[in-house]
Amino acid sequence: MSYPQQPNAFPPQTGETPLWAPLYGATLTQAVQRFFKKYAIFSGRASRSEYWWWALVSLIVGIVINIITSTGTTTNASGTAVTGPGAIVGLILAVIWGLGTIVPSLALLARRLHDVNLSAWLILLVLVPFLGGLALLVMTILPSNPAGQRFDQPSGY
Repeated sequence: MSYPQQPNAFPPQTGETPLWAPLYGATLTQAVQRFFKKYAIFSGRASRSEYWWWALVSLIVGIVINIITSTGTTTNASGTAVTGPGAIVGLILAVIWGLGTIVPSLALLARRLHDVNLSAWLILLVLVPFLGGLALLVMTILPSNPAGQRFDQPSGY
């Protein structure tokens, strides 16, 4: 007896990788788009390229905000720092950027750890000064592990 064949639903007809799956070889724009589309999704996996492209964008934005903040601060003749409007604008931008990206950054880190087949609970290592951050850095550099597929939850998002 023959069963009727269903059309291939994965990958979608557009040829794009579904959001629930990691996008290996992601470009910078694809990584940023997926970062914001998967704002608070802690399940699934993220490829190294998705993670590190976002890390680069975040670093560049942080440097720009730092420059804005530091150009607004001057030193007067007595050697004390004087805060100008540029520093206030920079601090406001830093707070907005930090609050706007903290949740998706943690979600991306969780998905990256899943791709390496590690638990997202390892994010708590950031609470250990220096060594925790170093351990997480090493874990995000590791190559993908096929056993990490256990974290995939195919869905329609």
